[in-house]
Amino acid sequence: MSSPASFGVNGRYLTQPVTGVQRYAMNVIAAMNEALADTAEQAPIIAPVSARDPGLRAMPLITAGPLNGHLWEQLVLPARWPGRLLNLCNTAPAIKADQVVCIHDTNVFAAPESYGTAFRTTYRLLQPLLARRAARITTVSADSARQIARHLPIRAADIVVLPDGHEHALAWDPALARAAPSIVSEAGRRFVFALGSRARHKNLQLVLDIAPELAAMGLDVIVAGGGAGIYAAEKLSAAPSVKMLGYVTDHDIAYLMDHALCLLFPSWTEGFGLPIVEAMARGCPVVSSDRASMAEVCGDATLLAAPDDPANWVRQVRRLATSAELRNDLAGRGRERVQMFSWNKTAAGYLDLMRAPRTYRPPQAAEDRPLPSIAVVIATRGRGEIVTATLAHLLKTQTLKPAAVIVSCVVPEDAGTAADLPGVTVVLGAPGLPTQRNTGLAALDSSVDLVAFFDDDFVADAGWLEAAARAFRDEPDVAGFTGHVVADGILGPGLSFEDALEILATEKHPVSPSRIEPFSPYGCNMAFRRSAIAGLRFDERLVLYGWQEDRDFGGSVAKRGGRLIKCSSARGVHMGVKGGRVAGDRLGYSQIVNPIYLLRKGTMTGAQVARHIFGNVAKNLMRAPKPEPFIDRRGRLRGNLRGFADVLRGHIEPERAAAIMPVVREKRTSARTALSPSEGRGDGVS
Repeated sequence: MSSPASFGVNGRYLTQPVTGVQRYAMNVIAAMNEALADTAEQAPIIAPVSARDPGLRAMPLITAGPLNGHLWEQLVLPARWPGRLLNLCNTAPAIKADQVVCIHDTNVFAAPESYGTAFRTTYRLLQPLLARRAARITTVSADSARQIARHLPIRAADIVVLPDGHEHALAWDPALARAAPSIVSEAGRRFVFALGSRARHKNLQLVLDIAPELAAMGLDVIVAGGGAGIYAAEKLSAAPSVKMLGYVTDHDIAYLMDHALCLLFPSWTEGFGLPIVEAMARGCPVVSSDRASMAEVCGDATLLAAPDDPANWVRQVRRLATSAELRNDLAGRGRERVQMFSWNKTAAGYLDLMRAPRTYRPPQAAEDRPLPSIAVVIATRGRGEIVTATLAHLLKTQTLKPAAVIVSCVVPEDAGTAADLPGVTVVLGAPGLPTQRNTGLAALDSSVDLVAFFDDDFVADAGWLEAAARAFRDEPDVAGFTGHVVADGILGPGLSFEDALEILATEKHPVSPSRIEPFSPYGCNMAFRRSAIAGLRFDERLVLYGWQEDRDFGGSVAKRGGRLIKCSSARGVHMGVKGGRVAGDRLGYSQIVNPIYLLRKGTMTGAQVARHIFGNVAKNLMRAPKPEPFIDRRGRLRGNLRGFADVLRGHIEPERAAAIMPVVREKRTSARTALSPSEGRGDGVS
């Protein structure tokens, strides 16, 4: 005689179309049924009256009505089952506390444009309540746990990771395929296979965009998968060599995986990425996105490419098309890798968890993905002692060591003794901040994932590079990152190196790092994803100060669709080194002409331009009678007037600032006027 288990299961998934989330529930419950049958226990599935009966011996179906959907889940389910409850499909009754809820991802926060308004609104209201109230939250990957912790009120360490499995894909029978054999036969050529819904974050348009190049290699593209109603409509344009199948059976998927050159999986973000595991289980090589959970799932068993780098996807497919040895190697690696992902292991984990959800501790920590590699580029001129000090501190203290450090100079003396520091490369080129940063970019190895740009007088806290790398790793659509400047000497007489160290030592780290988005990058400390800036360079027309080159560069990145964020978890002090008063005629000219130039480029808005020009001119006017000893307000005001005159004449040319000679030529003890991206930029105006 069977004895009751200590929990019931939310069976709403039995009324829903089968996507990855429902497949997870079906396979976990099937494996759990076998385990419970062995111990003569039962755990009922409570579902709406319209639910299909899965016919599980140890998990009998109990139907309860009326209603369906969210209303049934919120009102009928908790009344019918007051005991402990297991919910495997992202949602659960909000009023219950004694329950476990599997949240597969928080893409409604991370990729809201992929979902319809009703779905997005419901999940954004419900998931925070569940995170606060449920006895335990589970998810399907370590990456998803980190994503959930960013958007919901729960720590990643308190989330239990119980991943998808692979065994179901081995049960598919290609001999029972209906649509796939005729499609493959009609093509008569080798093909690559892509599987996924039409949600925008699935990024299927990339596959269609590279289809002409694949066709030139003799490869067709077959795409399967429907568009579930929860997703926002996505219009996909296809090439002649592309066949869009829509929904197909699992047996058809097996046939396509067994015959494809490879599976292409270019998604921007996934909680897990089940098709990757299904393909590997069947010996189909995979080219996968390197973002979110995908690299965690893939390990070394697939080829990876950035979802915003079509050329690399073509290269990876070409490698497979021309090497049978590589295909066989990946097939073998894939079959070995999927042994890590088992429905039986996950079901056993849930059974242990349901016995004591609040005190349960997993047997071992979830696998953590490695951080992307990050290089540092510093442009400097005439301040060898300063750049040597800040670089030595950076190399000594960073918890994540940079993959490369490039110091971009005009003459070797600009770098001081920084060239003697380990891992530092000095490159020489033409002067000017944008030009020197471009020289540094050109010197980077192609294998570097991220690049950070620091001013030579920026003192980074020990965790700056690691915080930036984690943000880029965990948020696949972040293209640009700026840290928090704890103190900025550019707004005053400047700070010494010792001042900066003392400030960093005494300033407490924030318990909960703040986030500002979108945020125009601040050039003294900013980082970018290499794939997001492919082909972009700093505008070398922004001469001398390079003033606004950071905003212009970030605006160009944002126009490509990348997110720009500022996060207080990466901290530092901008010394704002200066010596004596700096003649301001050229800077004042740039304060007028540069923003208008960027408006014409489309990297600043009209409102931003108005704020910058008005703010700077107003400050220059108000403070010109009694200027600060470290700012040439009168020179800036002269430059403002000259800039307005040129704009009225139609001369919107930033490089004209280089020809302006200051009315009073003063001693220049620093080269900041030639290099600074932030003179007058600390708070947008100065």
